[in-house]
Amino acid sequence: MIDTHCHVDFKEYNKNREDVMKRSREKLTGIINSGASLGGNRRTLNLLEDYPRFVNVSLGFHPVNASKADSNIIEQAFHEIEENIDKAVAIGESGLDFYEVQDEEGRRRQHKVFTSFIEMAVEYELPIVLHVRDAEKQALDIVKKHSSLPDVVFHCYGGDLETAQKIVEEGYYLSFSTILSFSDHHKELVEDLPLSSILTETDSPYLSPFKGQRNEPAFVEVVVKTLAQVKSVSVREVDRVTEKNVRKVFGI
Repeated sequence: MIDTHCHVDFKEYNKNREDVMKRSREKLTGIINSGASLGGNRRTLNLLEDYPRFVNVSLGFHPVNASKADSNIIEQAFHEIEENIDKAVAIGESGLDFYEVQDEEGRRRQHKVFTSFIEMAVEYELPIVLHVRDAEKQALDIVKKHSSLPDVVFHCYGGDLETAQKIVEEGYYLSFSTILSFSDHHKELVEDLPLSSILTETDSPYLSPFKGQRNEPAFVEVVVKTLAQVKSVSVREVDRVTEKNVRKVFGI
């Protein structure tokens, strides 16, 4: 099992990060930690050094952060990502968040940063990981214009089934988090989507499957088990197919 999207660099883990990583290594074959800001990318790269051969990294700038960050900070983030591009298995997270950002200027800034990250992914031939909320159709229309993108992952997908099916038709991937274990909407989505287009994640420390408990990468096992239950296949088969998908997309 692989957690394709988590944030172990976040301060929520500062007191017991080593314990979290120990539990992760006991259950998983790897994680992809996602950078969401200038500081987040730096911390993510530190994790790569601390846990070689287990941690892989995606470097980006969260669209909510992009909507309000100083342009110099964003420029510095792009510069540092390019300096460390050989260490990344993907670009992102990046995208559009129309749920949190509703003003036109903020959305314009998101779109500008998103477009720049797409261009970077094309230039360096890396997959791009999308954070998209209440803008799934818009994001799909944008990435479709860039046919040379190696791969596209709609991380923590929560949109409608029609858009999800169009994403699959384009050959892109949908990643489902631990929210799958307690969301009927997400279960209905995966029931009608091919396992060959699905990735697993936690988005930890968010979206814990256990009430009152912080999420962590080891809990991606819950996603795998829920997928198996919903799709009426074995846990082993879900594990095999989803891990194969991860290795194809990210080359790990």
